Amino acid sequence: MSFSSKSNSGQIEVSVVMPCLNEADSVGICIEKAIEGLKKAGVSGEIIVVDNGSTDNSIQIANSKGARVIKEPIKGYGSAYITGIRHAKGKYVVMGDADDSYDFTQIEKFLKPLQKGSDLVMGSRLKGEILKGAMPWTHRYIGNPFLTSFLQFLFHTKVSDAHCGMRAFSKEAFDKVGFKTKGMEFASEMIVKALRAGLKIKEVPIKYHPRRGKSKLVPMEDAWRHMRFMLLFSPTHLFLLPGLFLFILGIIGLIALLPGPRPLGFHKYDIHFMIMSSLMTILGFQVINLGFYAKVFSFQEGYIKLSEDRVVSFLSKIFNLEKGLLIGLLILLAGLGINIFILWKWILSNFGELFEVRRAL
Repeated sequence: MSFSSKSNSGQIEVSVVMPCLNEADSVGICIEKAIEGLKKAGVSGEIIVVDNGSTDNSIQIANSKGARVIKEPIKGYGSAYITGIRHAKGKYVVMGDADDSYDFTQIEKFLKPLQKGSDLVMGSRLKGEILKGAMPWTHRYIGNPFLTSFLQFLFHTKVSDAHCGMRAFSKEAFDKVGFKTKGMEFASEMIVKALRAGLKIKEVPIKYHPRRGKSKLVPMEDAWRHMRFMLLFSPTHLFLLPGLFLFILGIIGLIALLPGPRPLGFHKYDIHFMIMSSLMTILGFQVINLGFYAKVFSFQEGYIKLSEDRVVSFLSKIFNLEKGLLIGLLILLAGLGINIFILWKWILSNFGELFEVRRAL
C-alpha cells in the first residue's frame, strides 16, 4: 500500500524500510509515525516492514496498518535491510528500527539534503538529543565513541555517530554501491562503501528515544563484527604501514650493529639492541604478511573489488605460486648460506670458541 500526499504524482517518491523481529509493542506506532512523516514532507511513499522471523503478532499489526510486509528468512540486521531496500520502489529510502527509538515523523529532515544533492544522510544522536534511558552509558560513552573514532581514523571521515540506525539515501546510490554484510556491521559497511564510492554524506541531528520491547543487540559480539569489518576493509593502516615501519627499523638496526658496537650519545649500543632489532624485523615481516592476507581475504569475500585496491591489484598481476616458492627458496638459501659460513669458520678454528652472534642474527 502506498501513502499519498498533496504532491502525489502517482509515483512513489519515498520508501520507508523497517526491519522487524518481535516488535509487536512498537511496529504499529512506527508505521503511524512514518505515515505522518510522509504527509508532513508532502511526498508519496510506501512503508516496508521486513519480517526477520517474528514469532509474535508483529506482522499482523504491520499488515493492519497498511505496510507492505516482506519476509527475510536469513537472520541479521544487514540481511533484513538489504532485502527490504531491494524491494523498495521509491526514489529515496529512509531506514530505521521498528522499536520506536527513532522518530519517523521527522522524515522531511532527511529528505531535504537528499533533494539538494546529498547521497547519504545520517542521523546523529550525539549532535541531537539522547533522552533518558534511551542508551546505556557504556554504549554512549565507551562503545559508540570508540567505534566511531576507529572508523574516523581508518577512513578519514567526520561522521560523528557512525552507528545511528536512522538514515536516508537515494535508491540509485544504494544500487550503485552494493552491500554484502548480513549482521550489525551493515551500519559500518554503508558508510565505508559510501566513502569509497565518493558519495556525498550529510549529517542531521535527531532525538533518540527509549526503545519499546527487548533489545536485540549483543554488545561485545556486535562490536567485534564492526571492528572485524573495518579491519578487513583497511588492513593498510592497521597492518601494512606499522609492519613496514617495524621491518625497516629492525633492518637498519641489524645492518648498523653488524660490524660491532656503536656509540651514540652517552650510550654504546651492542648485541642486546641487535637482538631487539632482529625481533622487530621478524615481527614487522609477520605483520606485513597479515596485512596482505587480510587484503586478499577481503577481495575473495567480496568486501572490496580488485579495481578498488592497488595492492591486491598489483599482487594479482605479478604474483603466483611459482614465484612465491622461488622467493621463499632464495630467502631460505641466503639464511642457510650464512649458517654454513659460520659453521665453516668454526671448523677452521678446530671447533674452538665461537662468537658469530651478529652474523647469525
